[in-house]
Amino acid sequence: MGLIRRSFSFIAGTVFGIYVAQNYNVPNLKKIADSTFSTAKQVEEKYRKPRTRHDD
Repeated sequence: MGLIRRSFSFIAGTVFGIYVAQNYNVPNLKKIADSTFSTAKQVEEKYRKPRTRHDD
């Protein structure tokens, strides 16, 4: 009985997540994170200080 009681919230959350993913237009978070990371990398490369001989 204790195992069912402990895992009820996990099972209910999984079922709810599957329902939402199938019935609503949920954005792809991996795609959004990858595009944000690449944009941040481009900004960093653009505004990075130039390297000097003393930095090596």
